[in-house]
Amino acid sequence: MSSPRDRQARIATFVAYAVQGLSFATLLVQTATLQDRHRLDEGSLTLLLLVVPVFAGVGSLAAGSFAHRRGSKLMLRVAQPAVAAAVVLAGIAPDVPVLLVALLLFGLAVGAVDAGINMQGVAVERRYGRAVLNGFHSMWSVFSLAGALWASAAAELDLAVIMGVPMVLAVAACPYAGPRLCTLQEEKVEASTATVTGRQPWRPIIPLCLAMGFLYVGDAAVSNFSTVFMQDVMAASREVVPLAYAAYQGATLAVRLGGDFAVRRYGPAAIVRIGGAIATLGFLGVVLAPNQPLTIVAFGLTGVGLSVVAPQSFSAAGRLDPAGTGVAIARVNLFNYVGFIIGAALVGGIADAADMRVAFAAPLVLAAVIVVLARGFEPAVTGRGQASERR
Repeated sequence: MSSPRDRQARIATFVAYAVQGLSFATLLVQTATLQDRHRLDEGSLTLLLLVVPVFAGVGSLAAGSFAHRRGSKLMLRVAQPAVAAAVVLAGIAPDVPVLLVALLLFGLAVGAVDAGINMQGVAVERRYGRAVLNGFHSMWSVFSLAGALWASAAAELDLAVIMGVPMVLAVAACPYAGPRLCTLQEEKVEASTATVTGRQPWRPIIPLCLAMGFLYVGDAAVSNFSTVFMQDVMAASREVVPLAYAAYQGATLAVRLGGDFAVRRYGPAAIVRIGGAIATLGFLGVVLAPNQPLTIVAFGLTGVGLSVVAPQSFSAAGRLDPAGTGVAIARVNLFNYVGFIIGAALVGGIADAADMRVAFAAPLVLAAVIVVLARGFEPAVTGRGQASERR
C-alpha cells in the first residue's frame, strides 16, 4: 500500500523524466539544422555528436559517486537546469567552438540526469513493490514527442526561439519536482530488508548491459540520423523532417503506457524478446522503405521494439542491488553511452563510406541480438519456488 509520501515522490519523478525527455528531444531533432547552419559534413557531424555520449559517460560515473554519498535528489536539482542551459546555448551558438562548449555541458549534465532519474525511478518502484518504471519512461516519451512536434510546428521560427521556449518550461518545472524527490535515506533500503554483500558481481548484469548497449546503438541511429535520413535520403521538407523522430517517440510512448501491465502479466524476458524482434523489423523497414510515409512508419516500429528494453534493464538492475546502493544501475546506465557512442560512430562511419540506408543495417543486426539476450532478464527460480534475479 503506497503512502502519501510515496505518491508525492512518484509525481515528482514523473516531472523529472518529463523535463529530461523534453530537453533531449529539443536538441536532438535539430541535428540536421545545426549541421546546415555550421556547414558540417557527415564526418564532422559524427565527431561532434560523439562529444555528447562521451561526456555523458563521465557525468554518469561522477553522478554515481555523488549520489552514493549525497543522494540523487540534490544532483538532479543542479543538473537538470544545466541541461536546459546547454540546449539554449546550442541554439544560439554562432560558431562551432561555442556549439562544442554547449555539447560538452549538455553531455556532462545529461549523464548525471539520466543516472539520477533512474535511481529515483527504481527507488519509487521499490517503495511501491510493483513494476512502475515503464510509466516513468512513458512520461519521458510524452515530452520527447512534444519536443519533436513543437519543432515541426515552429519550423519557420528562429532556431533560438524553437530551442528556447521548451527550456523555459523545463526550468520552470524543476523547482516543483526537486524538493519532492526521494531523499538519500528514502533511496536506501534498511539492512534488515536487504542482503548487503559489499560488492556487486558483474556476471548477472552482463546481459542487461549488452541489451542496453545494443538498444542505444539503435537509439543513437534514430536520434542522431533520422532527421538527416529524412532530409538527405527521402528529400523531405522542413515540416516533415522531424516526423520520423516524432513517430519513434510516439510509438515508444504508446508501448510504455501499457508496459508495466504487460510486464506483470508476461514477465520481463518475454517483453524484451518481443521488443527485439519488432525493432529488427523496424530497422529493416528503414533500410528498404521506398517513400516518406513508409519510412516514418518504419521508424515508429523501431520505437515499438526498443521502448521496452531500457525500463526492464534498470528494473532488473535494481533487483540485483537490493540494498539500494545504485551500483548496478550506474553500471547498466554506463552502457547507455557506450551504445550511443558506438551507434553514432558506426552509423555515421558507414554512411560516410557507403550511404545512409546501408548504415541502418548495423542497428538492425544488433536489435536481433537483443532477442537472444532476453533470457538474462528472466528471474531465476530458487529451490523454494521463489523468483529471484539470476546470479
